Amino acid sequence: MTTDNKPTVIITGASSGVGLQAAKALAKRGWFVVMACRNLEKAKQAAERVGIPPTDYQILHIDLADFDSVRKFVQDFRATGRKLDALVCNAAVYYPLLKEPIRNKDGYEITVATNHLGHFLLCNLLLEDLQKSGNPQPRVVILGTVTANRKEFGGKIPIPAPPDLGNLDGFKQGFKPPISMIDGKKFKSGKAYKDSKLCNLLTMLELHRRYHDSTGIVFSALYPGCVAETALFRNHHPLFQKLFPIFQKYITGGYVSEELAGERVAMIVADPEYNESGVYWSWGNRQKRGRKAFKQDISEEAKDTEKAKLLWDLSKQLVGLA
Repeated sequence: MTTDNKPTVIITGASSGVGLQAAKALAKRGWFVVMACRNLEKAKQAAERVGIPPTDYQILHIDLADFDSVRKFVQDFRATGRKLDALVCNAAVYYPLLKEPIRNKDGYEITVATNHLGHFLLCNLLLEDLQKSGNPQPRVVILGTVTANRKEFGGKIPIPAPPDLGNLDGFKQGFKPPISMIDGKKFKSGKAYKDSKLCNLLTMLELHRRYHDSTGIVFSALYPGCVAETALFRNHHPLFQKLFPIFQKYITGGYVSEELAGERVAMIVADPEYNESGVYWSWGNRQKRGRKAFKQDISEEAKDTEKAKLLWDLSKQLVGLA
């Protein structure tokens, strides 16, 4: 059981990249970080490598694509006796080269199962903990991406296709073989990632509409800039991994380091100026430290309240929420 009074944040996917750097930044701010990861030893080595003091973090196992694992994680967290002040939904998988889908044990396509459904379940299960925190404004923060937002250039790129959930026919039909896409159409691995991140944005806004006024929880998303050297791209072509950071640094100007992106996540979690719920914060193509975030406009599909409600109901069914 805990004996300190530090505010506590759960960060999924905190063993590398932005999640790891956000953990480091929040620990420096006096927070206790629960690193929610699949590989416990990797997470421990990563925390030691970046210098997070052992007294400032704990590692708990979670596999977001395994909904039993998500439920077990919540039990394990509650057993620590800590109050929960913030949840950061950061973890994501991306398999741009797949020709056929990988599936979780329930038969769901792995990208959507991990990025959307696992986080959807986790958010719902932890709402009670956030309400009990004693913090007047606990926060849920979800990592976004330009590729899921058609109001931004990255969301308009038609390779392999822009994000589009259609009428959610794939979810309506149970999302099991042979179905592998939310819209029920042919599998496109890159589009599956964009669609899953669009679901994250729809979920954030629906959480805001359902629970902000009654609970005081602040629900928001952010795009910290293009983290071009993140492990998210580890399943891409080696040449892409080499050239993409150069392109973002010298052509688009959107490149940010993992460290700066982690600091920006920490700002959205902890700073009073980001206590507005239902906002998608962005730094756009703003590399330098000290730049202010702005409220990013989002696509009409992300603003679609009826689609958000339908996504909510279908997601509840798929993850087994009563």
